[in-house]
Amino acid sequence: MRSCSVMLRCIVVCSVPIACALLASQAAANTLFVSNERDNTVTVLDGDSLAVIKTIPVGERPRGIVITPDYRQVLVCNGDSDDITVIDTATLSVTRTLETGPDPETLALSPSGDLVYVSNENDSMVTVLVLESGEVRARIPVGIEPEGLAVSRDGRVVVDVSESTSMAHFIDTTAERVFANVLVDTRPRIVEFTPDGQQVWVSSEVGGTVSVIDAASQKVVHKVAFNIPGVRKELISPVGVRFSSDGRTAFVALGRANRVAVIDTASYEVKRYLLVGQRVWQLAFSGDGSRLYAVNGLTNDVSVVDTVRLEVFKSVPVGRLPWGIAVKP
Repeated sequence: MRSCSVMLRCIVVCSVPIACALLASQAAANTLFVSNERDNTVTVLDGDSLAVIKTIPVGERPRGIVITPDYRQVLVCNGDSDDITVIDTATLSVTRTLETGPDPETLALSPSGDLVYVSNENDSMVTVLVLESGEVRARIPVGIEPEGLAVSRDGRVVVDVSESTSMAHFIDTTAERVFANVLVDTRPRIVEFTPDGQQVWVSSEVGGTVSVIDAASQKVVHKVAFNIPGVRKELISPVGVRFSSDGRTAFVALGRANRVAVIDTASYEVKRYLLVGQRVWQLAFSGDGSRLYAVNGLTNDVSVVDTVRLEVFKSVPVGRLPWGIAVKP
């Protein structure tokens, strides 16, 4: 509604088309938050200019990062300080720290944003926190070295993947227990529900594939493999996964292959490989979906992709060993 009202005011009061375009651009502005594992910081970028707004000190070895549904807070997992840093997105300041248990790797939020699900790698647990109070609501045993987490749209199911067990664990959020375990390829890292909630995609970094799991039956229905001319198979290491809002296209970060794969979700066919920086980890969209941001761990930058033209058009320096990204539309 806010964007619409800005556009209406633009139509009424702007006599120069350029001025209208500037107002529309401001209304669509994004803010990017990138976790830098080696610097113990979060780099904040202006989504339009891609200039650094601020560098925020956080805990030790920050990796997983998410933004709350109301876009007011960013949460950052700090693996070596065993906590979560909470950042106010309006003031760009740290407001508090939440204790999580040992080595939190990644995190996900319930649809309402009131619960935080955290993968604790060192003790093979998923910790459930109440965001407002920081209270530990539950600790759920999963496989060895849990990593990526995803929450269903209705909040009833959380899927966690464990690297050493090579499994996706389906968790009933009401009973707070695992009800299904699905074997995938070696070293799964990231898990995502498709926008319609019917499938769960799991990237396997060492296995070099993405397993497509039917969410209802918890069965693997397809595996997406990758073949990049001139790139050795062992360098193709899928990590981050993101879907276009209509669910028709998946983007997969291929780690040491320095590529992002573009996949047709209906046919599972890889349509294109986009060359980005070195050791691409995680991905995120701009608010309108016109840009995809790819975080590159070894070149210490973020590649910016035009999702219409499917072209990489800019590289933006951030901190050392960047890992995760969250976007405020």
